Amino acid sequence: MTRLAGIYPILQTPFDDDGALDIESLQREVAFCLRAGVHGVVIPAIASEFFMLSDAERMQVAEVVLKEVRGRVPVVISCNGVSAQAAVAFTHHAVAHGADAIMVLPPYVRRPDEAGVMAYYQAVAGAAGGRPVIVQNADPPMGTPLSIPALVRLIQSTPGIHYVKEEVTPGGHRMTALIDAAGDRLHGVFGGQNGLWMLNELDRGACGNMPASGLIDVHVRIFTLYQEGRRADVEALSGRLLPLLNLGSQYGVGFAKELLWRRGVIRTRVARDPQASALDRYDLADLDRFLDALKPSLTVV
Repeated sequence: MTRLAGIYPILQTPFDDDGALDIESLQREVAFCLRAGVHGVVIPAIASEFFMLSDAERMQVAEVVLKEVRGRVPVVISCNGVSAQAAVAFTHHAVAHGADAIMVLPPYVRRPDEAGVMAYYQAVAGAAGGRPVIVQNADPPMGTPLSIPALVRLIQSTPGIHYVKEEVTPGGHRMTALIDAAGDRLHGVFGGQNGLWMLNELDRGACGNMPASGLIDVHVRIFTLYQEGRRADVEALSGRLLPLLNLGSQYGVGFAKELLWRRGVIRTRVARDPQASALDRYDLADLDRFLDALKPSLTVV
């Protein structure tokens, strides 16, 4: 079974000026992340605007990314479904095209009770064919937060479920509780939130993080320095990155696409999410200043 750890960016789904999929930009985004030294990639998750894609588009972007990566790093395909049947269909497609792991939210429109959540994940794990399954535990509106005892029961009762992406606040406290309670069946916990709390999470035993891709070279460098035990360097680089992460925490996909556009990776900043926020001139001035301070650490062009 593939062991997952490190920096796994959530890839943005690029669109052209008319809002159609921009496959060439997606291919460039994959190449950008690989040049940064990522340990894996993830698509189409919440930050990929999966909820704004048709089923056919979700499958298409999964196929494009798997083809572009060509086995060089693990590819996690997010197979979220409104029902077990939908999630299983996405999982079968991902497995057929070579996915290394599957990540799923609990059902996110009509939310079942714990027994229903258990049955949903058991169906996904069965469809995954031995590939590891990651439970994405996130806050609403997309997430249906699972308690630590519920996560432990799920991990201990369902073969194949060995990872959690923990994004329910306070994530660090929950990671510690989950790692302490889950035992050897839990192979790792990933953080999210664009890496905002990554250092604290790594100190607590997180196996990695799933940030956005716009600053992925910096995230990879921080993780590498941490693995090397270079604490002072980690804290110095994290401090230079923090203003950008704080700014981005307000704007989500709008901020992520602004960064990728500025770095020449995607052709437009277009988002389909109707709630995506564009940056105004004050935000852009802050972004200019913060990026300039970080420029020596932006290693991928």
